[in-house]
Amino acid sequence: MKFIFSLMLLGLFNIGLAQNVTITGKITSENNEAVSYASISIKTLKKNTVSDDKGNFEITNLAPGKYTVYFSAMGFTVEERNVELIESQNLDLSIILKENVNTLQTVEITGRKEKSYRNTKSFIGAKTEIALKDLPQAVSYATKELIADQGSIRVGEVVKNFSGVSQFTFYDDISIRGFRINGGSNTQLLNGMRTSTGFWKQPLANYLERVEVLKGPSSALFGNASPGGVINRVTKKPLDQAANSVSFSTGSFNTLRALADFTGPLTEDKSLLYRLNLGYENANSFRDLQFDKNIVLAPSLSFLPNDKTSVNFDLIYTSSKSILDRGQSTYEDNLYSTKISNSLNSTNDYLNEETYIVTTSLNHQFTDRLSFSGSYIRTGYTEDLLEHRGANKYASAGDGTTIPTSIEMQVFMRKRKRYIDNLSAFFKYEAKTGPLDHNLILGYDYAQEQVPAGGSQLQATGYRNAANTGSIATYNPANKANYLLDAKGNPVPNVAHFDLTNPSASQQLKDMSKYFYAARPFDPTFYSLYGVYLQDHIKFGAFQALIGVRYDEYTDKENYKKAAEKKVKQHSFLPRFGLTYTLNPNINLYGTYVKGYNPQTASSLSNPNAGGPFDPLESNMIEFGGKSSWFKEKLFVTVALFKIQQKNTLYPANDTANPDLMRAIGEEESKGIEIDLNGNITRNWSISAAYSYNEAAITESPIESEIERQKPNTPRQQGNLWTRYNFTDGALKDFGLAFGTNFATTRTLSQTDTQTLPGYTLFNAALYYNINKFKIQVNANNILNKTYWVGGYDFIRLFPGAPSNWLLTLGYSF
Repeated sequence: MKFIFSLMLLGLFNIGLAQNVTITGKITSENNEAVSYASISIKTLKKNTVSDDKGNFEITNLAPGKYTVYFSAMGFTVEERNVELIESQNLDLSIILKENVNTLQTVEITGRKEKSYRNTKSFIGAKTEIALKDLPQAVSYATKELIADQGSIRVGEVVKNFSGVSQFTFYDDISIRGFRINGGSNTQLLNGMRTSTGFWKQPLANYLERVEVLKGPSSALFGNASPGGVINRVTKKPLDQAANSVSFSTGSFNTLRALADFTGPLTEDKSLLYRLNLGYENANSFRDLQFDKNIVLAPSLSFLPNDKTSVNFDLIYTSSKSILDRGQSTYEDNLYSTKISNSLNSTNDYLNEETYIVTTSLNHQFTDRLSFSGSYIRTGYTEDLLEHRGANKYASAGDGTTIPTSIEMQVFMRKRKRYIDNLSAFFKYEAKTGPLDHNLILGYDYAQEQVPAGGSQLQATGYRNAANTGSIATYNPANKANYLLDAKGNPVPNVAHFDLTNPSASQQLKDMSKYFYAARPFDPTFYSLYGVYLQDHIKFGAFQALIGVRYDEYTDKENYKKAAEKKVKQHSFLPRFGLTYTLNPNINLYGTYVKGYNPQTASSLSNPNAGGPFDPLESNMIEFGGKSSWFKEKLFVTVALFKIQQKNTLYPANDTANPDLMRAIGEEESKGIEIDLNGNITRNWSISAAYSYNEAAITESPIESEIERQKPNTPRQQGNLWTRYNFTDGALKDFGLAFGTNFATTRTLSQTDTQTLPGYTLFNAALYYNINKFKIQVNANNILNKTYWVGGYDFIRLFPGAPSNWLLTLGYSF
């Protein structure tokens, strides 16, 4: 019996030895660069692995025999290697993958496998994939790795990493090179397609692969857009390898957050890939009464039936319950007179929003030279709002003066919807004429936005009339007898003033039936935009030229769905020219000239009380710069010098009878220098840094005092640094440390000539511990508890930044 048992043990031992063969190796490209995260598979054994960031790979525990090993990576042809494994003899392979330009994506279909702060390619700058170093225009970006390391969850938190980009308010409201864009303007992009958010709340970022900003006018690519730049949110796409993760976060302000990310193939041949991102957030705020309850559902499917065709489907559904925060109010001309936590809301306020964004895209390669790409995106938005908010002025006293510690209030109850459609289709053709290589694109875009009938608002404003049967919009002391007066002779407000000396009492639950309301309809609106464009990316020796032209026609239906309905059309002819010169393998120099425009019609302004009609915004930009890679392509640096000019910009007319009234000024100019740096200094040391100097001012205006005044909420200087180091040896093995700082100089407020916001410098840090598949992360923000403001309109509407706070995250990957 012992003999038989010994034979069995010996047999098992020999089987173990027989399986103990290993294949190792390194995968490089034809120019001897490591191919990171390439797929390696032995299909007969169902063995799969991926190369690391240096291109190295290993497959262990193989039995002797003959096999075919497959090597593949996005943008390269598949390499097959027939091998014979001999017992106890490990095999080392050197694999060179050949670039296959035909497999480069014209739209982003499958996910990015890089896992660093660096991104090498983009689709935003040329409509198709292009290396960032070859794009003759500056692009700032943040990858999902940087976003996760900083514990960020909203785009407004992410943009601090970008040169020349900052928050304008709490809302989905950003300033780029001194020019404001917001989520409700229908000029933000999702995967290169036009969409919008509800404006009031910033969208969550857990389903994003990266956030990027193409600097300068982009109308030649996407139609009407801001001259400062355009924000593109790139969603996570399916991977051809299984990768799953879940995380839970808790921290300051009673924050609770749960996120999940699942991806991989659904079929054995990897022709159908999926990704599912889920998010749940329940958090309060440092601001009184504020909260956010969010649910995110974001599935994505990629169908790859062959090497010539790919189809992608994306859905992003978000449900948000919160309170609309209109900002902090202070005593008149006294910035530090109230706490940054004070909000003007009441307990019964709410903002319920629901958004869905559906995207479908098709990419097909007809021949080695000709391909087609078509995409369609549909956005639906619903808003249900009740808010107590300031009337943007201090309370009126009976003698016509103001009460500097009380804010005149108003109440809005509003419901409305908005739908946006965008269709994009283009053909790409590769050609060669003599020494010139051409990458031609001929395309067509169509976009439309509709606000359907039924949108309306009840608003309670102003002061009670003498009979206490209604209200008058504003108080006029010359007609004092027309108003209901209190014991002190002051007019009685329709909605009680907010007492800044006793905010708690003013925030209590209100009886909504006590107000006098006026109804305001939101008339249905409809506008559309179509564009035809031609672009050629020409390569000749060390030079590359990106030349394009676009014709746009914008149609606004005034008095939409009424008897007086008429079409108002505007059109624009938009050239674009850029030149890149490769000085050496590590440095590219570039220059570019682009034009932009943006209509200013009733629909695009979304405000019937703004006045007008106004001429469209017209802009142009000249930019020169350089792009450089260091440490074997691991660290990427961009330096840009730019000058942007825009005319016909609208600013508040400061008309007390109509606070919504706008006026056009002559010309604005923004010029400066920007530096962005992203990537790795060593394998364990990551860094993201940015700096900008920007002179953005009004250069022509009928009001002389405005000339040379710095544009609102635009610091002349701002910058950011974030760096992380991972320990791989010694007592701190598996630990990581990160440190960050960001600063901004003094800023001018948007609706006053005399009030400014002080500059600030913030310090942040993080600690990481990774062991096996578990991650523990602690982020500490604003460590020194600095009081600061991200932006504001005036001292009645200020938007303070968060005080010192922390976030603990536990994660598991499998």
